[in-house]
Amino acid sequence: MKTSYVSNLAVQNAMRSTIQQGQLEVIKLQLEVTTGKFADAGAELGATSSRAVSLKNELARLENLKDTNAVVTQRLSASQMSLETMRKAAEQINTTLIATLGNDDASRLSIAKTDINGALQAFSAAANVQFNGEFLLSGINTDVMPLTEYTAGSPAKISFDDAFGAFKLANGITDDSEITAAQMTNFIGIVEGMYTGSQWTTDWSSASDQNIISRISANEVVPSTTNANSDGVRKFALAAVITTELLGLDLASDVRTVVNMSAQNYAQQASTGLIKESSTLGISESRVTKANTSLDGQIKLIQTHVNDIEGVDPYEASTRMNTLLTQIETSYTLTSRLQQLSLINFL
Repeated sequence: MKTSYVSNLAVQNAMRSTIQQGQLEVIKLQLEVTTGKFADAGAELGATSSRAVSLKNELARLENLKDTNAVVTQRLSASQMSLETMRKAAEQINTTLIATLGNDDASRLSIAKTDINGALQAFSAAANVQFNGEFLLSGINTDVMPLTEYTAGSPAKISFDDAFGAFKLANGITDDSEITAAQMTNFIGIVEGMYTGSQWTTDWSSASDQNIISRISANEVVPSTTNANSDGVRKFALAAVITTELLGLDLASDVRTVVNMSAQNYAQQASTGLIKESSTLGISESRVTKANTSLDGQIKLIQTHVNDIEGVDPYEASTRMNTLLTQIETSYTLTSRLQQLSLINFL
């Protein structure tokens, strides 16, 4: 019988190698128990991993749409608040005009002019509101303030003064009290053309007629802003200007009534136009909500498929990890005993 020489150092090294491999496997199993997925999906799935990658790419695209829709929702909400403020300003002008209809008292007219100036300032502030550094009512010109305020020296003020001066000169009018109701009706028609035509963009607006269009799903886009070139905005400015400039002049009662009634009509058109813009944005809000519901369903479905492909049984992984930890502890014990072996103990 022949015996072979076996070194206890060789046995220790073999045990050490087993422990190192076990520790790596424990780390892998701990990750799988925590995440519920393969620690290395590519190695486990092989060719099937390409399907998992495709599904994850689609999942990322859908989640990106959800993030974009959150911004769109905030933009729409801020735009709706601005339009609501502008609509209330139009209603304030209309209420003030109704209260002063047929009233020629200078102090009452002065108070009315102050109220209307306040409404115009609130309207301009709402029209020029910003969201995330972008002007909401500028259309696609988001870096440009959409509406120029009506003040002394502003283009709109200069244009009105020039038009009124030319009107009086053409009609031989030297005093405001000489203006007739028919002449005032004609002049208001001239001013209306300045606000409904191309001069609007020269005197008042720097906004684009093209609104921002946002993609809310794979095959659906919606307008997510409005702009200061809409009919409601133009008619509000027209109502405010003719009231501010003409109502307090030394006019005959019937002429002042023409100014008042015309301004009321424009204020009412402004309110209607702003409600229409708000309704358009409301439709966009509804479509975004429905798109998000659809996206949530798609994300849930795809996530389920990914989990089916990459998922592991956490209970099985936990059992394997506990078994492996027991084996490692046993290896530590054996290694410790081998290290204590010495020939001296047998001499």
